[in-house]
Amino acid sequence: MIDSHCHLADETFAKDLDDVVTRAKDAGLERVMVILEGGNANEAEQAARLEQLWPDTRFAIGVHPHQAHQFSDDPQSAVSVVREQFAATPSARAIGEIGLDYHYDFSPRDVQHAVFRAQVRLARELQRPVVIHTREADEDTIAILREEGGGELRGVLHCFTGDAALADAGLALGFFVSLAGIITFPKAEALRETVRRVPLDRLLTETDSPFLAPVPYRGKRNEPAFVVETLAAVAAARGEDAAELGRQMAENARKLFRIRWEGT
Repeated sequence: MIDSHCHLADETFAKDLDDVVTRAKDAGLERVMVILEGGNANEAEQAARLEQLWPDTRFAIGVHPHQAHQFSDDPQSAVSVVREQFAATPSARAIGEIGLDYHYDFSPRDVQHAVFRAQVRLARELQRPVVIHTREADEDTIAILREEGGGELRGVLHCFTGDAALADAGLALGFFVSLAGIITFPKAEALRETVRRVPLDRLLTETDSPFLAPVPYRGKRNEPAFVVETLAAVAAARGEDAAELGRQMAENARKLFRIRWEGT
């Protein structure tokens, strides 16, 4: 199994990172994809510690829409920050998470758009996949991916909670769809129905830890070991064997992020 999206560089894991890594390995995880906020020195420091603990860890680096306002005067400077950090992080594999968030609107929407577009262009330049965050902004998110992606962009719609229209739009772009703990929630039947329409070779699973712990851990701090619960829920929704589904989704993650068995 691979947890395709987690935030192990978050300060909430600082005190027991060793134990979190041990539990993840004991749960059967091959590796994790850790999301880093571009320009966040504290996360970069913890990422270095994490890589010592778990050399198979891989990273994605980007400016989240919540932080886009930090680059209001010069959205292109967000690219400079991400580019520099990406070049200094040999284990980085993707640009993200990036996108749009109209639920919180922590950053002005025009700034979100500009920073998002700039990072999509960077991903095309570097020929790297993108990790997409979209909340109450699906139409604009897809429009920008179409306009800036040029048919060359690979990526994943992370923590997918959208409807069939969003799933179909992402799949049409060649994107993957990643499921988090929300799919285990009792009221998530609409999401489970949508997941059934996603081809097997386009599915990923994630924790988005420390957020969105799955049932039966709901309300607690999430961590990569809990991805087994999300995997079980996806398998049940699709009527598939969990072990085989886990192997397929791990292969999907390796394909998207260009991770080979040799550890590269």
